[in-house]
This record gives sequence, C-alpha cells and structure tokens, in this order.
Amino acid sequence: MRLVIARCSVDYAGRLSAHLPLATRLLVVKADGSVLVHSDSLSYKPLNWMSPPTTFAVDEVDEELAAAGIVELWRVTNPKTADLLLISIHEILHDSSHELGIDPGLQKDGVEAELQRLLAEQIELLGEGHTLVRREYMTAIGPVDILATDAQGHSVAVEIKRRGDIDGVEQLSRYLELMNRDPRLAPVTGVFAAQEIKPQARTLAEDRGIRCLVLDYDAMRGLETGHARLF
Repeated sequence: MRLVIARCSVDYAGRLSAHLPLATRLLVVKADGSVLVHSDSLSYKPLNWMSPPTTFAVDEVDEELAAAGIVELWRVTNPKTADLLLISIHEILHDSSHELGIDPGLQKDGVEAELQRLLAEQIELLGEGHTLVRREYMTAIGPVDILATDAQGHSVAVEIKRRGDIDGVEQLSRYLELMNRDPRLAPVTGVFAAQEIKPQARTLAEDRGIRCLVLDYDAMRGLETGHARLF
C-alpha cells in the first residue's frame, strides 16, 4: 500500500463528474488497484476513489501544467467503464509504501460468536415453527450468520450483532437483496438480532421489512430468567 500526502486537485469523469479544488489530502494506492482520496475532515469515507480493475499511469507534465504548479499528474482509469480519475499534484509532503500482507478478514468477537451459537441452538426464539438450516451460510459477498426457515418453510436470514446500528441493517439488506435473486431460497425475509438495537437502526430495519430481535445474552446462557424480545 502506498500512502502519499500531497497538495493536489482531483477531477473525476464518468457517470458523474466531480472536482476537488487544490488542498492537502491523503492519497491511498492499494495493491488491488484501488485509489482513494481522503481529507482530514468532512467524512471518514474517501472524497473520491476508483475501484479495481484500474490502470495507473503518471503522465508527463508539459510546460503549461508545470507553469500552473503541477509536479505530477496521476491518471487512473477503469478499463471496463472508461471512468477517469485525474489527480494533479502540486507538492508531495510524504510518500511511503508498506507491505501489509494478506488480511484474515473481519472476525466476530467472542460475544457475537457466542450469540450466534446460542441462537442456533435456541432457534425457536425467532418464532414458533422456525428451523435451523445452517450457521455461516456463505453468499457471494460474505456469510450470513444464520439461515433458517419459518413455519411456512420460507427462508429467513439472520444477522447478529452485539450492538445493532445502521451499518448492520445495511449489511443484512445487501445479503437479502442477493439471496432473493436465488430461486432456491426466495422469498427470503430478514431478522436483525442484537443485544441492543439503536432507534435509527430499528426505524431503518422496519422500513425495509426486516424484523428486529433483542437478545438477552444472560438468559440464553441460562444465567437468569428472561426472554428475547421480538418487535
């Protein structure tokens, strides 16, 4: 991974056109070909980016560009879409490369993994007539925590979190969109299960037809009486 801090302007041309005026930014060039442009404010997300596959080239700076103060011109293109990311660099403040190796990927913490195991064993918490199909049902974009069927035999996808926020609902929504394209599974409904579900996440889930299940971790472990609450 290459990290460059530079004073630069950025132009994007494709389905949409965008321009970032001259400012100091972080440029990230990843081994998979991704190029991301970050600022130190505004958002944790990149201000602009190009996803792989990409071709990366450093164009020659002619006299006109040099007179405008440009010292390097990066041209990043997507050969499939012809989208273009043009980064005009006026000054490089830092430039370093780092070998990160293969990332093992996101792994659930101990509590989430235990919640998944307990809910699989107590699948009736989803509702009467539910049956476990399997844990960690693999899709093209990652594993769904639990795949079950309801009393009518319809598929149910369950995403489990310790604390349920909007990102978790978005994640489950992506799984549901993909799984409902599979005639072997469709129709697939969703259940968002967590020890605590934030109000904004609950509102978004209900708007998308996703049920919310509040899990009582201690009760599921048999430490005290109580029941999961399905809203």
